[in-house]
Amino acid sequence: MVFLEFEQPLETLFEQLDAIRNVEKEGDIDVSDKVKELEGKIRKKRKEVYTNLSRWQKVQVSRHPARPYSLYYIESIFKKFTELRGDRKFGDDKAIVGGMANLDGQTVVVIGHQKGVNTKMRQYRNFGMANPEGYRKALRLMKLAEKFGFPVICLIDTPGAYPGIEAEERGQAEAIANNLFHMAQLTVPILCYVIGEGASGGALGIGLGDRVFMLEYTWYSVISPESCSSILWRSWDHKEEAAEALKLDATDMLEFGLVDDIIKEPVGGAHAEPEKMAKALKKHIKSQLEELSAIEAAELVSTRINKYEKMGNFKFKK
Repeated sequence: MVFLEFEQPLETLFEQLDAIRNVEKEGDIDVSDKVKELEGKIRKKRKEVYTNLSRWQKVQVSRHPARPYSLYYIESIFKKFTELRGDRKFGDDKAIVGGMANLDGQTVVVIGHQKGVNTKMRQYRNFGMANPEGYRKALRLMKLAEKFGFPVICLIDTPGAYPGIEAEERGQAEAIANNLFHMAQLTVPILCYVIGEGASGGALGIGLGDRVFMLEYTWYSVISPESCSSILWRSWDHKEEAAEALKLDATDMLEFGLVDDIIKEPVGGAHAEPEKMAKALKKHIKSQLEELSAIEAAELVSTRINKYEKMGNFKFKK
């Protein structure tokens, strides 16, 4: 198991639990009472540790290597997922996955960032940082969903759009902007969920929806704490201070009116009980789709546009 810096008290308890279980295996001794006692202590300590986390600690949880990624949720929540690849212009971006799937009898199009579950897969998925073709693939799937009347579900988890020269050469900014333009006018329901990191335009490129939700220990901001610290203080040493100043966690976003609600995670984060988290997410998706599916297309689009027009303060000059 991987333990974050602030989870050190839990690591000690888990080490004791492993030691007791090894004694049971090697000596054929009944230690069930001691195991039960330690499991109770772990639950209590985990709840204590995860009460009142700082913004930087929530950022750390959102990046936990064992945290469920898009493909885990897709495989757990949906059936008959058929992945569709390529943008029909340049190639297939592995940092964004998407395709058609079945949600208890309802066909949907699901799209999400995918980081990779180990070092090799993270390199293959470019650490969840999409190139322009990834966003163009996502838009292609959204337009396909619109053609056949399928709702769109987007799972957001990225440290940002890929910042390489080749991405800029192929029109990174234009691809993201074009997605926003078309998503605002899509005539089918769009549900967006921040399941991990929600950084900058990389997240926004598949993040404009009728309703946007965040899991409890996620963040959503124009810039990461490290990058913000690097710009303002010329080093990463002030990342915790930057995280507080950015006000980037789910509670902040809800207070600002930028997301519609927060989905509670199991105590210890989604990585502690991924199956429980997937069940909760599935239940939430179904309830939201039931509400949105009853709304006429024209009303859906106008309500979506009004939602984003109300964000921020601006005025036109004559």
